[in-house]
Amino acid sequence: MGPYEVLQGIFKSQKNQMNSLYLWINLLSLSVPLLFSFHPRIRLYHKWSALFPAIGGTLLPFVIWDSYFTHLGVWGFNPAYLLGIFYGGLPLEEILFFICIPYACLFTYYCFKIYYPADFKLKYEKRITFIILMLLAVGLTLHGTNYYTGWTFTALALALIFVQYLKPQPWLSLFYYSHMFLILPFLIVNGLLTGTGITDSVVWYNDLENMGIRILTIPVEDIFYGMLMLMINVSIFEYLIKKFRLTVHRL
Repeated sequence: MGPYEVLQGIFKSQKNQMNSLYLWINLLSLSVPLLFSFHPRIRLYHKWSALFPAIGGTLLPFVIWDSYFTHLGVWGFNPAYLLGIFYGGLPLEEILFFICIPYACLFTYYCFKIYYPADFKLKYEKRITFIILMLLAVGLTLHGTNYYTGWTFTALALALIFVQYLKPQPWLSLFYYSHMFLILPFLIVNGLLTGTGITDSVVWYNDLENMGIRILTIPVEDIFYGMLMLMINVSIFEYLIKKFRLTVHRL
């Protein structure tokens, strides 16, 4: 094999890696939480009967939402970072995102759940909820007609009102606390997807449909979108743990 063939092979290998970047982000996000799910002090695999339905509970509605917004041009995907397999107008990697990322987040939440007491309560839980609701209200007042801002902020506001005021949930404080520790990995994953540290974005956003405010390359709406998705995950997860009477072995 001559030098030309070697260089061609290296180029092809690098190109294939770039074409699967979104897939690698998903798999790397899932890998450590999945591996440690079998740790004898965590044993999250014993709760898969509650965990996977919790993920499934957000998978379908969020995929439908995602597909609709892709159709409207609210966001889209860069084919340079995709395998090229599509379902319902969405790349395979985007659908896997709604499985891999919720699993990683629920793993983190569960680790806090087994470490902290069952009656864990933040002193300022209601204030946190109130502040988030006020931020959402301001966003809706200024940018409520933008598709991404309007839909996301409205859905999260309704969810928060339900779990804090209409039917208060005992897990809300732990959700807030664990979510605080997910901000850094969130910034890393979403930063990569939106173009931080790479040549172009994996997922692009139409700034006419959001507030136009970015954290690095991440639309600020992504923070609230992720919170909404995880809140629904946790809500279903906690409900099924109780329904199936699954034992939580605290550390």
